[in-house]
Amino acid sequence: MKIYMYPHNKNDPFANVLPPLDSEPDGNYASEAYFKRALFKSHFLTNDPSEAHLFYLPFSIVSLRHDERVGVGEIQAYVNNYVQDISRSYPFWNRTGGTDHFYVACHSVGRNAMEKSIQVKLNAIQVVCSSSYILPGYVSHKDASIPQIWPRRDRPPIQPPSNRDNLAFYAGTMNSRVREYLVKTWVNDSEILVHPDRLKTPYSESLVRSKFCIHAKGYEVNIARIGDALYYGCVPVILADHYDLPYADILNWESFSIVFSASDIPIMKDVLREKVKSGEYLRLHGNVIRVQNHFQWHSLPVDYDAFYMVMYELWLRRSHVKINS
Repeated sequence: MKIYMYPHNKNDPFANVLPPLDSEPDGNYASEAYFKRALFKSHFLTNDPSEAHLFYLPFSIVSLRHDERVGVGEIQAYVNNYVQDISRSYPFWNRTGGTDHFYVACHSVGRNAMEKSIQVKLNAIQVVCSSSYILPGYVSHKDASIPQIWPRRDRPPIQPPSNRDNLAFYAGTMNSRVREYLVKTWVNDSEILVHPDRLKTPYSESLVRSKFCIHAKGYEVNIARIGDALYYGCVPVILADHYDLPYADILNWESFSIVFSASDIPIMKDVLREKVKSGEYLRLHGNVIRVQNHFQWHSLPVDYDAFYMVMYELWLRRSHVKINS
C-alpha cells in the first residue's frame, strides 16, 4: 500500500499544524502525532501520487485546537478551507469526492471539525479515537476507531495473576450517567474498588494489582483507560454502549476483554467472579499479554504495533472507486 501526503510550503502561515513534527509526542492525544511520525519513517509514504492507494490530509486537530488564531471555534473553517484548497490545486479529491482520503485525530473535537466539510464527514475515512456511532460525525465501517494511548517508552511491567488481589478497579471523575451508576452501585464494595474522583496515588499501583480494570464512558468514549489496562496486564471491562472498539475489524475483543452494557452494572461482580472461578480469567489475562504490542507506539514503527494496526485498518478501507485516467 502507498500513501500520498499533501505537501505544503514551509512558509505556510499554518505550517505548525502540518508536518514535520519536531517534538516527541506527549499527552492524552499522542496517537495522532505518533501516527504522523511513524508514517514519515515508513515505506508506505510515496512522492508519486499516481501510485497512491490513499491520500493523507495531514492537519493536526490538536495543534489547531491550541493555535490562538484558530482554537476550537475556528477548526471547522480551517478544515473546510484546507479541503477547498487541495481540491483546487490537485485533481485527486475531485476524482472520488474524497473517498480515498483520510485524516487522523484523537481529540474529541476532531469529530465536530468536519461539520463545514460535508464531503470529508460523509466520504473520507476518519481515523479517530472518538468512535461513538450514535453521535453525529462518525460513520461505522467507513471510519476507523483507534486507541487513545498514553506515551510510554518502557516495557510493560510483569505482574502474574496470582499477585493481583483486587477483583476490579475504577477511578475517575463523575462526568457521565454511566460512571455515576457504576459508583453508586459498587462504592461500598470490598471486591470491586471504585473511586468517585481521581486518585492521589499513582493509578499504576491499582492497575497492576487488579484482575479487571473498568473503562466507563465519561464525556466521551475515547479515554486512555483501555490502553492503560492492557499496558499493566489488567483485563479491560468496557462500559460504553454504541462504541466501535479500536481495531474492531482485526482483533477479537471477546478473547481479551469483557464488554458490558451499562444495564449490566448490577450483575458485574457475579460475572467477574465466575470468570475467575472457571479459569476463564487466566485465558483472558494471557491474551491481554499477547495483544499488548498492538497498543504501543514507537518512534520507529515496529511490526504489529499500533502504527501497523492502523495501516491495516486503512488497507481494509482503501477506496474501490474506479478512477478514470
